[in-house]
Amino acid sequence: MSANLIFHNIDEPGLNTLEVFQRRGGYGDRLKKALQMPREALVEELKASGLRGRGGAGFSMGMKASFMPKGAMDKYLVCNADESEPGTFKDRELMQKIPHLLIEGMIIGAYAAGANQSFIFIRGEYAQQADILEAAIDEAKAAGLIGKNILGSGFDLQMWVHRGAGAYICGEETALLDALEGKRGNPRLKPPFPANQGLYQGPTLINNVETLATTPFIVEMGGAEYAKIGVQNSTGTKLISISGHVQRPGNYEIELGMKSRDIIYGLAGGPGEGRSVKLWFPGGSSSPVLTGDDLDLSYDFDTLAKAGTMLGSGAIIVADDTTSVVDVALKTAEFYKHESCGKCTPCREGTTWTVKMLQRIKSGEATPMDLDIIASVCERIIGNCLCVLGDAMAMPVGSMVKKFRGEFEEYIEARREESERALLASVGAVA
Repeated sequence: MSANLIFHNIDEPGLNTLEVFQRRGGYGDRLKKALQMPREALVEELKASGLRGRGGAGFSMGMKASFMPKGAMDKYLVCNADESEPGTFKDRELMQKIPHLLIEGMIIGAYAAGANQSFIFIRGEYAQQADILEAAIDEAKAAGLIGKNILGSGFDLQMWVHRGAGAYICGEETALLDALEGKRGNPRLKPPFPANQGLYQGPTLINNVETLATTPFIVEMGGAEYAKIGVQNSTGTKLISISGHVQRPGNYEIELGMKSRDIIYGLAGGPGEGRSVKLWFPGGSSSPVLTGDDLDLSYDFDTLAKAGTMLGSGAIIVADDTTSVVDVALKTAEFYKHESCGKCTPCREGTTWTVKMLQRIKSGEATPMDLDIIASVCERIIGNCLCVLGDAMAMPVGSMVKKFRGEFEEYIEARREESERALLASVGAVA
């Protein structure tokens, strides 16, 4: 089966409008089918599809929807469109070119969860995409697709777009909820989990843009049929963003289970002539790095996990053999240090110490012992923070120190020698 579901003819002119989207079947039989199903049956279809969250965590969407409590209280569906992971830009294209697919997916997701209010929390920098989404929501409201008694089903749903203030931490679901409530975006202690006590203390289902945009196809095809795409435990298609040292960077839709080499070299063209892959992040900058020896790995959740990394958001960042691993490690650590909310000590202090030690390496002041300290700091961060932001720095930096230790040591020695020569030259000049 073709890998193109979400991105099928994505560049068709006017696809962001209700007219063109409906002409292609949007808000049609599949939405009616979903709204006519008992909620429990729809949740079972989502479970049967094997759809795992496309935002990074990879948790079963159907299972997450089933956690929502029953009852007459207000319930919320929140779409996490705070796409701030470096190297990730797939949701931006989806929202810009086919916003009604996300809206249709949110209607289906909200119905499955029993939610009557929904929000799209969009990254503050995505001003154009937020404008497009708001226009699409207005079209859907005018057509009776959002609001009271959608398609005569008796199901009511309100929907709003909320623009974030540009903080990476708001991609973490509980920090997102605080920001949505008008507070500073800080992670919350869990439990309670959002399904029990989320937005405004009410039951809340939070899903990524791509996850929700996939649900119309699951309803249309049936969960079991959708599960035939991809590989076991990693079903369906996946949007991936490829950047860095490749000749054809961009967004692609693939079937999960495709060979990583076929993605990096086949789809994206690989590094330039005469160059080779030195390291690559398989799931955004927070994923532990792999090397050129790992290109034959299947690109799916379980295979990458067994290789000591993760599929994450589906953002592949490639660095060729001209790249200094020290520079990559420092840039990665600096980003997460800057974005740390500072609420918990392991993240606040650990990211700061890691940056300082990598700067010591750059300045020629370090010894190989500093590498042991960096590795130790990274180990102590992982699993000990309020959220995974600290882990997001520790995992890739720790993996670089482990896999490229020889290069780090050579860099330390070379910079030390340069510093000594500079010192001797300055002493000689003074004499």
